[in-house]
Amino acid sequence: MLFKGLFLADAVVDGAEATNEVFSFTELIQEVAAWLSTEGLKLVFGLIVLFIVCKIINGIAKRFKKRMEKKGRDKTITVLGYKAIRYGLKALAVLCFLGFVGIDTAGIGSVIGSLGVGVGLAVNGTLSNLAGGIVILIMRPFGIGDYIEAQGEGGTVEEIGIFYTELVTPDNKVVYIPNGSLSNGSMVNYSKKDLRRVDFTFSISYEEDFERAKQVIYSVIENTQNALLDPQPFVRVVSHGESTIDISAKVWTKNEHYWDVYFDMMEAIKKNFDSANIEIPYKQLDVHIKNK
Repeated sequence: MLFKGLFLADAVVDGAEATNEVFSFTELIQEVAAWLSTEGLKLVFGLIVLFIVCKIINGIAKRFKKRMEKKGRDKTITVLGYKAIRYGLKALAVLCFLGFVGIDTAGIGSVIGSLGVGVGLAVNGTLSNLAGGIVILIMRPFGIGDYIEAQGEGGTVEEIGIFYTELVTPDNKVVYIPNGSLSNGSMVNYSKKDLRRVDFTFSISYEEDFERAKQVIYSVIENTQNALLDPQPFVRVVSHGESTIDISAKVWTKNEHYWDVYFDMMEAIKKNFDSANIEIPYKQLDVHIKNK
């Protein structure tokens, strides 16, 4: 009888636990179904709408970029406007989505603001770069596609970011210069003006007729493609060296033809000096031996 009673007690306990498990599982299924029919449906609907809105924003940004490029607007303004539309509107859409699904966006804003203050104190240099980027966008000392020299680096401006400006050097290296340094330091923009002057210095020996050498240089300038005669070229003797007479030549050309004119004239001057038997001196050392 004792064993029978214990067996019946265990059976009752097991039955109760099984009933509780079935009841708990049933409740879970019901809660999940209730959530899917209300909040879950709302979440899925919000995600679908967010996806569609992001696609629309991408289309608007691309259309803005194409229209600006078609009208020949400034590249810097075009790129910045494209990014502002694409990422700014998406951030706004995400905030609307969070509010739609019931997340308190005011609380998120407070957290972001607090984090922003802490991060701002920790990255003072980054804030300086941000301020520098704003100054560059307002003052416009250079634009995308310009060739500049700054902070010991030179290259074509590939992108003007919020914190850094990206340069591509002639040998295809990418250099990132902080906007804070760019806005506060000196910078040379080689693309700002349409014309550039190419400067040369040619040396001849004292035995040569410098007037004849000047005529040869003038002739080379006149026959060099892309070398401009207006403004008038400058060819004059500039110094008397230890063993040479130095003649300076200054020639104007369009910005995009600078290096073509430079290399064409350097090669042509050597050929024409040789043809005219004009000596280009080189350093010599005379050694005298004294016999005692």
